[in-house]
Amino acid sequence: MSMFSSFRLGPKKINVDNLYTLIVAHSRHPVFYTVLGVPDTVNGRYDVIMLHAYVVMKRLKVIGIEASTTSQALFDLMFADMDKNLREMGVGDLSVGKKIKAMATAYYGRIKAYDEGLEGGQELLASALRRNLFAEVKPTDQQVTGMADLLSNQVQASSSWSLVDIKKGAISFITPPNDD
Repeated sequence: MSMFSSFRLGPKKINVDNLYTLIVAHSRHPVFYTVLGVPDTVNGRYDVIMLHAYVVMKRLKVIGIEASTTSQALFDLMFADMDKNLREMGVGDLSVGKKIKAMATAYYGRIKAYDEGLEGGQELLASALRRNLFAEVKPTDQQVTGMADLLSNQVQASSSWSLVDIKKGAISFITPPNDD
């Protein structure tokens, strides 16, 4: 062991395990797949996780440069988990990298679409959700409106989240109503 190794001059590793666990746990609420009509498929579940991660990362971006390492750590953990899950589902080693790249590209596309939707109003946001979150199904207008309202309200509610609370996973998501 070198005497310089204790200085750790590299970037500090941020632990976002609790945060990611919270995102995944909230994304598993049955109401997303029953009442709100998101398809209960691998893609549908991926999209609900990405939607929650989007809200967190959007808040981290607003917080500023001091939150960038947390945002990157969350992104890295999320896609490492996706990699692990694809392998567990039997996707071949040679295909995993391509699938992860496609998932990351899709995530960046969703960020752009949701940002534009939130800035452009409910109709634009509803359109973005239809193209992405509901790509595999034909949801009712009420389901799309419910998700658009939920996303808008969640982004607004996230403005109270501090960087410290986000890092600890000590934040809360709005749980959608469990009725039609």
